[in-house]
Amino acid sequence: MSEIEPYGHPIDRAGQPTPTLTAEDIARRLAEIHALQGDDEAAHGRTDDLHRDVLTAIAAGAPDAPLLAAAALRTETLGFARWCA
Repeated sequence: MSEIEPYGHPIDRAGQPTPTLTAEDIARRLAEIHALQGDDEAAHGRTDDLHRDVLTAIAAGAPDAPLLAAAALRTETLGFARWCA
């Protein structure tokens, strides 16, 4: 395969529910991350979790994918250090 292509069949997630995520869910999680700005590691970890969940929802066919992605990118406006060990 020379290019990335979407799966043509559902992915077996061993009984895991199909991820659903709304802009309101993301707003709530952004507020939680905002409250953690004094703890860089915790805020960064929650941001990674949010981005992963948004990508999962989009990959599962979220009908409002552009809105979800734009909402998740609001994490870039939050003031905490993003570093990796």
